[in-house]
Amino acid sequence: MPDQEQRVFNARYELHRRIARGGMADVFLARDSLLDRPVAVKVLFPEFATDPTFVQRFRREAQAAANLSHPNIVSVYDWGEEGGTYFIVMEYVEGRSLAQVIRDEGRIEPELAADIAADIAAALGFAHRNGVVHRDVKPGNVIISPTEQVKVADFGIARAVSNQENLTQAGTVMGTATYFSPEQARGEAVDPRSDVYSLGVVLYEMLTGRPPFTGDSPVAVAYKHVQETPQAPRSRNPRIPGALEAIVLQAMAKDTAERYASAEDLRSDLRRFRQGSPVSAATAVIAPVAVDQTRAILPPVADPGATRAVPAAAVGTGATQVLRREEEHYVEAPPRRSNTAFIVVLVAMLALLAGLLFLLATNLGVSDGGGEVAVPDVVGETQGRARAILEDAGLEVGVRTEENPDVPVEEVFAQDPPAGTVLQEGDAVAITVSSGAPPVAVPRVVGLRELEARGRLETVGLVADVRTEESDDVAAGLVISQNPTEGGMVAPGSRVVVQVSSGPATVAVPGVVNLSQADATNLLTRAGFRTEVRQQNADAPAGTVVATQPGPGAQAPEGSTVVIVVSTGPATTTTASTTTTTAAPTTTSTIMRSTTTFTFRDRTTSSTVDTDE
Repeated sequence: MPDQEQRVFNARYELHRRIARGGMADVFLARDSLLDRPVAVKVLFPEFATDPTFVQRFRREAQAAANLSHPNIVSVYDWGEEGGTYFIVMEYVEGRSLAQVIRDEGRIEPELAADIAADIAAALGFAHRNGVVHRDVKPGNVIISPTEQVKVADFGIARAVSNQENLTQAGTVMGTATYFSPEQARGEAVDPRSDVYSLGVVLYEMLTGRPPFTGDSPVAVAYKHVQETPQAPRSRNPRIPGALEAIVLQAMAKDTAERYASAEDLRSDLRRFRQGSPVSAATAVIAPVAVDQTRAILPPVADPGATRAVPAAAVGTGATQVLRREEEHYVEAPPRRSNTAFIVVLVAMLALLAGLLFLLATNLGVSDGGGEVAVPDVVGETQGRARAILEDAGLEVGVRTEENPDVPVEEVFAQDPPAGTVLQEGDAVAITVSSGAPPVAVPRVVGLRELEARGRLETVGLVADVRTEESDDVAAGLVISQNPTEGGMVAPGSRVVVQVSSGPATVAVPGVVNLSQADATNLLTRAGFRTEVRQQNADAPAGTVVATQPGPGAQAPEGSTVVIVVSTGPATTTTASTTTTTAAPTTTSTIMRSTTTFTFRDRTTSSTVDTDE
């Protein structure tokens, strides 16, 4: 298949790069050339596109998702098929998936986790009211934007709750095993309460940093959802309030009748918790649902967190088909018998036994030494928070510090013994706290150009804080001084203040045009300039300043020379014409009179000279 990143769908959606990969499709960042906006395009894998039944599901669910418009739901804009490839065009949301947040930061503070879960519940409640069950609620399908807006994505495998034909093959289920509801794992029909269970699992993971069940294969994990009781969240994180733990456990009740009736009910209880009001959740019933001992026989499958179709993990009501992959056929499991009476008797006997053991321990003084404590996981916490968590659990705390360039200062990066170890109350747990990276020596940058100074500091992991300063002695662009000085030891990433010369101080040249020479010289001298006078003819009256160099308002170094141009008056031109009259010569002496006329711009004068010839 050609490089999909270069493809264009419907002559409109230009695929740029892949940003996610799911169990059924790749998701690409693309550009909608018609509306000039970024979009996310989900492209179905080729092996699914060849299955007519699956394509029918894909089309119908794309249409259902396109009808969902809610602030906490990623919008579906378009869908289609081109060249045998099916795709959905969705809103592109910048940010990180909730799975990335948990992976990068560990467990989330209870209050924030409750807020995120409430927003997810709002999205699911809206979808449920419009007849759509998500069926794959998991952290990977929740996006947290940079503004902390929560968006639920990928209603692509949701199925409209309707009376249309069931396109799910018998004995198989769609979704992600880690977040399956028990009824989903058994291959039974799902309803909105299945999404409530999955959201309970997501909230459990947010609060504890890990899901309630893990296993070597999707089938193993799905079976645990049906058969096993999850570890109480507060045993993994004692900082979880009891009311919030009750909400989680009620959402994760094995029996749908014990769960919240709707996502809206779950959201309302989360909001009551955030407001400090009593919650409606009681201690949830999370006892395992009785299942047939016939299990799917499957080899281990990698990545149980991926969305995929897997065989049903256990039988449902009546004779449920169980897939055996080795033989590629279905076998009938015997009908399930009710174990209710047996469970009631067993619980009563266990309660009686526990009471007898307690009395025995009290009489023998065994309890005087304190109870057992599972060591909480404090790696990734700050030193203060880690100490508080361990002390709340009844343990003593020892602290040692070590340099670690990869871990922030004051963060715990190791503990001994490790999380989950069972100790007696009062035992000590040693935590190792990062003191950051070792300090580095500040290099000399005085006298360097700004760019060179930045490069030298960045080479050793320091940051240049460049500031400018006027200097009569250092050329513009060169470093005048630095703080800390050369050789100082500082932590990596520290700022070094670098003073860079902007050259001598400058002063704006005052406007002196049209002033007299004396007044102009006086004003410029007071501003800190020396003056030099040049004269030239001009229409202005003589002695008037007609220009300066530099011009008015220009910045010039203080003490520099400003040339003032002074008018000498208008330029003068002279025109002379001479008329001479000479008498005819005679033999006698004659006095001749010569008259010369001079013409000037503003007057004409004549003079007469007598000559004796």
